[in-house]
Amino acid sequence: MIMMRTDPFREVERLSREIFGATGTTARPVMMPMDAWRDGDTFRVELDLPGIDPDNIDLDVENNVVTVKAERPGPDHGESSVAAERPRGTFSRQLVLGDNLDTSNITANYDAGVLTLSIPVAESAKPRKIAINSGSAEPAAISA
Repeated sequence: MIMMRTDPFREVERLSREIFGATGTTARPVMMPMDAWRDGDTFRVELDLPGIDPDNIDLDVENNVVTVKAERPGPDHGESSVAAERPRGTFSRQLVLGDNLDTSNITANYDAGVLTLSIPVAESAKPRKIAINSGSAEPAAISA
C-alpha cells in the first residue's frame, strides 16, 4: 500500500508554473535563496543554485547592480513525468549594492550548488586615521 499526501497549494503552484513558466521576479524569485554578510573588508553573498551547470550561470554588473541569471533546462527525455517538483527555466536575481563596495573587483566561485560572491569594500569606505593639528601649525593632509 502506498500512502500519498496531497497538498492543494502545491498543486496550484505546480499548475501555475506549468502555465506561466518558472521565471521569477526580483521581488520574489522562484529559487535562489541567499545569505549576505560582511566579513572584515569583504562583503560576501551566497546563492543556492543546486543542480545548475556552471556554464548556465551568468553574472553581470552594471553600476551598483549585480544580476545573477541561471538556467535549469527541462528533462531531455520525451516520456511523461511521474513527478516534476524541481523548478525549471531561467531564474534571475538582482542585488543593489551600496557605493561603499568595489564592484570592479567582484570574484565568484561555484561549488556544491552554491554561488559565492566576494565583493571588497571600497578603499574610500574603509576606516582611516585623521591627523589632528594644534596651535598655528599648517593643516596636514588626511592619510589613508
